[in-house]
Amino acid sequence: MRKEVGVVLVAGLLSGAAPAFAQEGDASAGETVFKRCQVCHVVDSDQNKVGPTLQNVIGRTPGTVEGFRYSKAMQEFGEDHVWDEETLTEYLAAPREVVKGTTMAFAGLKEEQQIADVIAYLKQFSDTGNGEAED
Repeated sequence: MRKEVGVVLVAGLLSGAAPAFAQEGDASAGETVFKRCQVCHVVDSDQNKVGPTLQNVIGRTPGTVEGFRYSKAMQEFGEDHVWDEETLTEYLAAPREVVKGTTMAFAGLKEEQQIADVIAYLKQFSDTGNGEAED
């Protein structure tokens, strides 16, 4: 039995399965990484630029910021997604793969730690700060 469990565990690791735990992010490091995003996005106001504001992005439905013109692909993505840590992690790693047809030109962040850091930074500008709805 132990041998079978070990084989399944190794097979899962080799398949590229995502780890069951979230990587801890550092908001101050995320601020540095976010400088790449500032060309198109802001986090500290509801102002849209080339991209929509990311203020209160945690917990928001994709494609719904008022006054921003989204691609049809992003609007459709928002029909069954919410920007939480898991969705943001996937999207920030490969935006054009996650939302085929997005108009966002950014290719993505390749380092898991940078993604976790950016998410920690974005949480500072969220009403909930943790992606959970407040009571």
